[in-house]
Amino acid sequence: MTTEEAIMNKIQILIANHFTTPEEAFSFFDADSSGKLKKSEIVKLLKQAEISGFIRGLVGSKLIEGFDQSNDEEINWQEFKAAVAKMKST
Repeated sequence: MTTEEAIMNKIQILIANHFTTPEEAFSFFDADSSGKLKKSEIVKLLKQAEISGFIRGLVGSKLIEGFDQSNDEEINWQEFKAAVAKMKST
């Protein structure tokens, strides 16, 4: 398992074990209710998923880079849903 797969697996486990739906997880981590996850909110999600503090910032940036289709440096619900679908397929 690659590092990326391991991180995605931890995020998937967090969502499955602590939230009824991906929508509930998104709402929980969208602390300011903006409808988008900022990097700081993604880092909070990564902390909850027990991703090492040393790499959280880098992983948060890479997640935004990989899933931010609107190029606003945030993850909206549709982009989050696509990320969750990718996690389930791996």
